[in-house]
Amino acid sequence: MVLPLIERLTDIRLIATDVDGTLTREGKFTTELLQAIDILNAKGIKLLLVTGRSAGWVSAVNNYLPVAGSIAENGGVYFQSNCSGFDFLTRLESIEEHRSLLAERFWELQSRYPQIEESSDNQFRITDWTFDVAGLTDAELGAIATQCQRWGYSFTFSTVQCHIKPPQQDKGVAIVRVLKLYFPDIAPTQIITVGDSPNDATMFDRALFPLSVGVANIQHYTDRLPHLPLYITKLPEVAGFCELVELLN
Repeated sequence: MVLPLIERLTDIRLIATDVDGTLTREGKFTTELLQAIDILNAKGIKLLLVTGRSAGWVSAVNNYLPVAGSIAENGGVYFQSNCSGFDFLTRLESIEEHRSLLAERFWELQSRYPQIEESSDNQFRITDWTFDVAGLTDAELGAIATQCQRWGYSFTFSTVQCHIKPPQQDKGVAIVRVLKLYFPDIAPTQIITVGDSPNDATMFDRALFPLSVGVANIQHYTDRLPHLPLYITKLPEVAGFCELVELLN
C-alpha cells in the first residue's frame, strides 16, 4: 500500500470485511486474525463481517468472534452483535416457495453442467442457493450468470462458492443499509471495506465507499471486476488484512 492511504486513516471507525480469502489462511481462522481483531477493538474500530456464507454458519461465527455484527448470504440477512435472531435485508414473501424455486433453477443448471455440486451448507441458507465453484471455467461461470439473469436472479461467485440470489442482493447494498440502520453516526469516510473476490466487487464502488482495500489475492480477478479497490495490500489473505490493521495501529 502507498503513503496516501496512511494519510487517510486518521478517523476510521469501522471496517466492513469479507471473510473467506480475506480473514482466513487456506480456509481457516488463525491466531493472527484474533490478535488483529483485539487491536481494532482496543482502538475502538468496529468490525463488520460481510460474507457469502450461510445464515447458519454466520450465526455461530457472529457469537464467537468479538465483532459489531455480520451480514450473511451476500446481503441477505444481518446479525447484530449480542442479539438472538437476525434481520432480513432481502424481502421474501415466502421462504419455502423461494427456496423451492431456487432448487429448481439449480437442478436445471446441474443438468447442463453435471460437474457442479450443491454446497454442503445449503440446508442452513435462507435467501440464496449455492454450489461449489470448483470445476467451472470462466466461460461456464459467465454463461451461468447470463442464464440466472434471464430467470430474474442475480449471480456471483467467490473463491469458494457460486450463488444464485435475488436481484440487487449484494454486499454493497447491504452494507449501506446496515450502516444507515445500525451505525448512523459513522460517515462513509470513516469506513474501510475489504475483500478478495468477485462477490466483493460492489464493496469497491467508490461512489459508496471512498476507502476500499483488496488483499493481494484480489489480483487474480482484477480483469473481471466492475469496481477495483482503491488500494491493494502486498500480502494475501489474512496477512494482507493484518497489514492494513498495522497501518491503523
